[in-house]
Amino acid sequence: MNKMKLEWKRGDWAAYFGLMTNNLTNLLTMMGLLIFVVGIPKEIVYGRIAPAFGLAVMMASICYTWFGLQMARQTGRSDVTALPSGPSAPSIFTVTFLVLMPVYQSTGDADFAISIGLVWCFVEALILVGGSFLGETIRKMIPRTVLLSCLSGLGLLLLAMNPMLQAFEAPTVSFIVLLLIFINWFGKKPIFARIPTGLLLLIAGTALAWISGLQSPDAIKASMSSFGFNPPGFHVDSFMQGLPHALPYLASAVPLGLANYIFDLENIESAHAAGDEYNTRKVMMANGLSSMFGCLLGNPFPVTVYVGHAGWKAMGASIGYTLASGVTMFLVPLFGLGAFMLAVIPMTAIVPILVFIGVVTANQVVRETPKIEVPVIFICLFPWIANWGLTVVNSVLGAAGTSGAKLGAELLHSKGVYYQGLVHLGSGAPLASMLWGCVAIFAIINKPLRGAVAAATGALLALFGVIHAPAVGFAEGSSLLFTLAYLMMSAMFVVKHFLDSRETVTAPVQEPTKTA
Repeated sequence: MNKMKLEWKRGDWAAYFGLMTNNLTNLLTMMGLLIFVVGIPKEIVYGRIAPAFGLAVMMASICYTWFGLQMARQTGRSDVTALPSGPSAPSIFTVTFLVLMPVYQSTGDADFAISIGLVWCFVEALILVGGSFLGETIRKMIPRTVLLSCLSGLGLLLLAMNPMLQAFEAPTVSFIVLLLIFINWFGKKPIFARIPTGLLLLIAGTALAWISGLQSPDAIKASMSSFGFNPPGFHVDSFMQGLPHALPYLASAVPLGLANYIFDLENIESAHAAGDEYNTRKVMMANGLSSMFGCLLGNPFPVTVYVGHAGWKAMGASIGYTLASGVTMFLVPLFGLGAFMLAVIPMTAIVPILVFIGVVTANQVVRETPKIEVPVIFICLFPWIANWGLTVVNSVLGAAGTSGAKLGAELLHSKGVYYQGLVHLGSGAPLASMLWGCVAIFAIINKPLRGAVAAATGALLALFGVIHAPAVGFAEGSSLLFTLAYLMMSAMFVVKHFLDSRETVTAPVQEPTKTA
């Protein structure tokens, strides 16, 4: 029997820097939102939430490392790549703005607001744990093209688009980093081949940022004020305090829990397509239990499988990178090092790595998709594009002190902004992308009954506002209109099935050719 051995490979350096930076960005974003937007005291964020946040990510990383070692032992392969782990970025914004902020603003009690968030996180984790028993079945029911196409939208729009915009805000740094990525990771003949590419990117980007004056010694000095020792502790009492009062805030937990469930399915399918066939139930169980554990320690944000497995594998990453990233995510908040790290290493030097991961993720579906199913890729992209556009528009309007509702759809429409379309198409993007992918692929490959089921599922999701609505609610706003439209589409699929059946029945039977 092959012995399990955790080796650090050349490609693990690049993958570590990329994944760690992505996780660190989410950690700092979370802390910034809670402290400067919501107003939760720093001592609670630094001393309770952030350490539990890091420990939950590390726990999931340890599980993924174990799964990778098991696969290497069972298959005898040396090219196994561990799954990437991290916090659920959409959940950070959802929990912050839909749960913590309104509760804190109405009560002024930060501890109570966090207790409600802990219950919210626990419900999300329960969805993953419960869904782990159905994940493998659902993954096999939904065509691979659909799962990978949904993931390509996630990779391009949520992972790579903002880093690409950041890159164009500091071209004197990021353009060289991007070029090094094109040469070394996409190209056939690497430059400075003896230096690991991830380290090369870090050195080049950091040097250019300091030379360009984008980094300041003053920022390093200011970041040292966040140093300290913040060990996590159990906060079961806080969870129990929020349990009787959390029900009104759980409406957003169910659709986002389902969205995270779909993220996990898509990322596991991506790993399968890349050659690493991880057990769906074990992975989802690890995410759910890690989120529950972090919740009981005081962290209201769940963890998930990160996008980009194919990208990390393309870098030559093995198993060690995900463990190293998880350990870093625990140590950084434990000692308050996050702000210091970003004061030394500029984001503009590292975000191009996320562009690479997004492109590789999208490229995976192109390689794996049969020619007839290629249109499905682009159909699945539309909800993600609308979701990204809606986020940008709402952020701009919010910065201007207004909103789409205040301006009115007619005024925006007169300026060429189809705001209601953005709201309807972009809301519930993970599920809407998968749903429309299923509708398109079953229409293309002529599986009308499966298409009818997909459309009927869309009607049910729309009825409860899980998709095409800014908030969950039964038969509210335009939900009935979308429900009717999906039912009409389902009926059309059924008609197609019966027409196909009649053609099969009435097709003339050819007599066998007589031979002399």
